[in-house]
Amino acid sequence: MNLKELYQEIILDHGKNPRNLRKTENFNKDAKGHNPLCGDKVHVFLKLNENKKIEDISFEGSGCAISMASASIMTDLVRDKEEKEAKDLIKDFLDMIKEKPELVTKSLSEDEKTKLMSLSGVKKYPMRVKCATLAWHTLISAITNSQEEINTEKFD
Repeated sequence: MNLKELYQEIILDHGKNPRNLRKTENFNKDAKGHNPLCGDKVHVFLKLNENKKIEDISFEGSGCAISMASASIMTDLVRDKEEKEAKDLIKDFLDMIKEKPELVTKSLSEDEKTKLMSLSGVKKYPMRVKCATLAWHTLISAITNSQEEINTEKFD
């Protein structure tokens, strides 16, 4: 199996069987996001402890396979991370999906990097970048408690 096939398999798996598709019990931060062009909607729920560690994260929503796969992968990768570590991972992902060829983070295992890199192919399709980044921008909003619904038409 080549890398492209592996990436496609990861996206299809997470798109069809999203992990953490539920509402976190006793969440203390949340945010909603919407991609009007594709119709994707996501609501991210976080449970941060007193040390700002993500104890639990989940999402509810609907959308295309890329949007759902990205939200699923994101929730898998940021669970149990410190808030700062999660923010660094978000920045690294957004940089990679828009311009950089690789992830620079050191906080992920090789398997986790492969999972995240599976979304890298969308940069060839600018309209699909918004699908892949919606959940990540929504997570930033949840962490910062901005109370503003994320709309993909407002960011690049």
